[in-house]
Amino acid sequence: MPKTKTKKSKYIFLFLRVLVIAAGVVWVIVWIFHGRRWSNLTSIFRQMNLGVFAILLSAFVICQAIVGFRWWLLLRTQSILIDLGAAVRLNFLGLFYNNFMPSSVGGDFLRAWYVTRHTDKKFEAVLSVFVDRLVGLSSTLIIAAFFYTLFMRTHSDAVTFTGPTGSFKFLAEYKRVIITLVVILTVVLGGLLLHKRGRALLRVAWLHIRIHGIRAIEKLKDAVRVYFSKPLTILAAFGLTVFIQIMLITGFWFLGKNLGITADLRYYYVFFTLTWVLGTLPVSIGGAVVVEGTLAYLFIHYASVEAEAALALVLCQRIIWILASLPGAVIHLVGAHLPKDFFVDYDKPVV
Repeated sequence: MPKTKTKKSKYIFLFLRVLVIAAGVVWVIVWIFHGRRWSNLTSIFRQMNLGVFAILLSAFVICQAIVGFRWWLLLRTQSILIDLGAAVRLNFLGLFYNNFMPSSVGGDFLRAWYVTRHTDKKFEAVLSVFVDRLVGLSSTLIIAAFFYTLFMRTHSDAVTFTGPTGSFKFLAEYKRVIITLVVILTVVLGGLLLHKRGRALLRVAWLHIRIHGIRAIEKLKDAVRVYFSKPLTILAAFGLTVFIQIMLITGFWFLGKNLGITADLRYYYVFFTLTWVLGTLPVSIGGAVVVEGTLAYLFIHYASVEAEAALALVLCQRIIWILASLPGAVIHLVGAHLPKDFFVDYDKPVV
């Protein structure tokens, strides 16, 4: 029965993610064919230089190879030695799963699974994937915060996240709901504590969490100690991530200029990084619709970009992501991701 419920829940979440994408696509189609928007959008794409698009696509593919190199460095820090080519292939395979499977972290689980099947350092292998994702997200947030503070905070058109018109004003609007949920959870916990069987269940749950938590914490401490013992590797991973993202965002700025968008580069550094972080939430498949909608909204309302031009820019980003994911599909089809293709733990071949 629990397995059936779990499977049913997965199908429900998949349906909801697909529903988000379908609703967004239908809305965009209706919006495009209202008035002269379709003709405006097609004229914008006609003026786009395909050479600029091809260069940006190539740069994105190269950057994904560098991301694979970053993960390879983090694996070696934990003495999990796999072939660099295998790390790059698995990263492209993960990229394909991220953009086409119903979870933005599906590729991360895939990478972790293939390494943990062939090494005794299973916890460290999973941790390397987590650290790799953490390095990417934290670097993205640092870039967004840096450029927002440097260029946009003191401007009248700055994006606000608090206050009556802030992007997170819903926290104030729904504070009663939040308080109600906290009260309900408190009452449920209190009821369990007052009931004898409830206390027994809590005691067993706490013991289970405590035993496994202590083991996990000890492994985590050992793994983190290894990472801190090699700060240059972590700094190199951060440096590679910042370089990749700065290069890609600058490339999208050039593409935007080619599409007729005159917005300053500072908007790109803040808006793209914020939406990339937002895209990691498992709301839709690969952040589709959510990333595009948020990015277009930011450019339209804060950078005074025409709606059709903003839509063209975000569609170009999605097309680049899809095309750059296709090598992962090829890797999967030809079996280049299989364990026999790489070496793990001190260069011992996997047979």
